[in-house]
Amino acid sequence: MRALPRLKMMKHHADSSIEPVIKIRRGHGKLNSWALTTAVIVICVLLWQAVSMAGIFPSFALPSPVAVWQAFVEIVHNGYGGQSLVSDVLISCFRIVIGFVGAIAIGVPIGLLMSRNKIVFDIIDPLLQFVRPVPPLAYIPLLVVWFGIGELPKAILILVGTIPVIIIGTMSGVKSTPALRIEVARTLGATNAQIFRKVVLPSAMPEIFTAMRVGIGVAWTCLVAAELIAASSGLGWLVQFAGQALQVAIVIVGIVIIGLIGYGMELAIRKIENIVVPWRGHN
Repeated sequence: MRALPRLKMMKHHADSSIEPVIKIRRGHGKLNSWALTTAVIVICVLLWQAVSMAGIFPSFALPSPVAVWQAFVEIVHNGYGGQSLVSDVLISCFRIVIGFVGAIAIGVPIGLLMSRNKIVFDIIDPLLQFVRPVPPLAYIPLLVVWFGIGELPKAILILVGTIPVIIIGTMSGVKSTPALRIEVARTLGATNAQIFRKVVLPSAMPEIFTAMRVGIGVAWTCLVAAELIAASSGLGWLVQFAGQALQVAIVIVGIVIIGLIGYGMELAIRKIENIVVPWRGHN
């Protein structure tokens, strides 16, 4: 019996000595990941510069990284097309947040209801499957005719384009809940409401967050499509306006900014997922 406390002390000492090693390895892993990412970016920029210097494409068609940087500095200070770059970024982000948050607020409850109630599924699924394959550009003329060129049609377009991804991801998460967990909860006397809150919803959360990460990309696609046609501001409008004037360097600036902001939003969703769903584990 005296050996048991000694074993516990030895285990505690071993765990305490291993934890710093694990943290150091994780830190080195993150540093290596960032170093690899930085190296890939640098190599791509160097290749881009080399192709530009080789004259494979005309300079107006493929400006060098230096020319793109100069264009970026220019529009930061002076704006473009009567709009400042900051205002274009803020307007596009505002539209994304409104439409994307609306898609989550509506799509997650609908997905949960569809996965739990066959009548709701039979009512909504045909509409969902009808809307899902239609490209966002097809809705823009109708939305412009119905709602004008204000902020509402853009938010609706983002919502319509993103909500199928959220609903399907939510349903997939609910259906992927292991049956054994539900049976164990029933054996312990849990009610249906408790099973849903304590078992089904936590099991579905990883799939829901995956749907959000996919959905943010879809949301940006819908936004840029809307701003290309029915807007007088925003990053999509900036790309379109500069493209019509053959200002390719500014077009590339807009594309890079959209990509960086979209990537930043995806990272933010990933961080929130790590907090809400810590058992899944991400780098």
